Amino acid sequence: MILEPILGLFSMDMGIDLGTCNTLVCVRGQGIVLNEPSVVAVKRGTNRVLQNGNAVGLVAKEMLGKTPGSISAIRPMKDGVIADFDITEAMLGYFIRKVHNRRSLIKPRVVIAIPSGITAVEKRAVLNSAERAGARRVYLVEEPMACGIGAELPITEPTASMVVDVGGGTTEVAIMSLADISVCESIRVAGDDMDEAIAAHMKRTYNLMIGTQTSERIKIEIGSAAPMEQELTMDVRGRDMISGLPRKTIISSEEVRESLKEPIGQIIDCVTRTLEKAEPELAADLVDNGITLAGGGALLRGIDTVLSNATGLDVRIADDPLTCVARGTAVYLENLKDWKDTMESDEDEF
Repeated sequence: MILEPILGLFSMDMGIDLGTCNTLVCVRGQGIVLNEPSVVAVKRGTNRVLQNGNAVGLVAKEMLGKTPGSISAIRPMKDGVIADFDITEAMLGYFIRKVHNRRSLIKPRVVIAIPSGITAVEKRAVLNSAERAGARRVYLVEEPMACGIGAELPITEPTASMVVDVGGGTTEVAIMSLADISVCESIRVAGDDMDEAIAAHMKRTYNLMIGTQTSERIKIEIGSAAPMEQELTMDVRGRDMISGLPRKTIISSEEVRESLKEPIGQIIDCVTRTLEKAEPELAADLVDNGITLAGGGALLRGIDTVLSNATGLDVRIADDPLTCVARGTAVYLENLKDWKDTMESDEDEF
């Protein structure tokens, strides 16, 4: 503890947005230095990571749905929390090693963004994983706070700032003021559920089985939440459920939009529930300040329009919404001395 301030001067501290789909790492003073999928390839039946521990991220994502019987491509994060402790530890260890690159003998301090709705046990799992992966000290910050800071909202001022962070596994909705969360709600419905809804639609309508990578590509290329000026079409390839043979079909953006209605409806319900819980003065501020959308889900065409129609508030999409949370952890790193007392860390008891 006495040496901590001295070690901090020479430490290569990093902030991590440990997401269900992607993990982003930023380094103090350098910004975002790594953005890779949260996927690990292991030998089936073991926790041994392939390629001498390097089959992580982009390398492993290319294997999703295409692995032979001897290999498993695993996403160790589910719904924003750790689903496989050992694999998450291996993944974090790889990312920390890749960024740290032994440029300093001192282990780094790490700030990790976590969903606001997770349990004490899930928090402890994140702390233990990061410690065993090579962190000297671990701090946890709630995703809505990191997102608000990354989106450059005035969260320290006595006015309401509202963020809707639609990630891969969770959607975080929070109203903040005076550097703290006033009202928040976290639901485990987000980008992954949209992919599953598209895959279910293809099964139901076309008897066509498609993989997660294909359904994600459909969502990105022709998916929308609101009607578009020019509707799009796309060739989709998969396996016919009746004949068992490969087949392709053409789908339109209208039917994709219809299949996304349920997950988007649940996100809108979460936003309206959060607004209903807000104090009257905070609600009054939001009439002027509006809602800020962040996360990968903010890139879905027309989601801001649908949200604005449902709430009657102005909705804006944050600059570079995918990196908002990671950029927020970078600001925490810059001000660690001032803010560390407000954050949960590995010194706390859960």
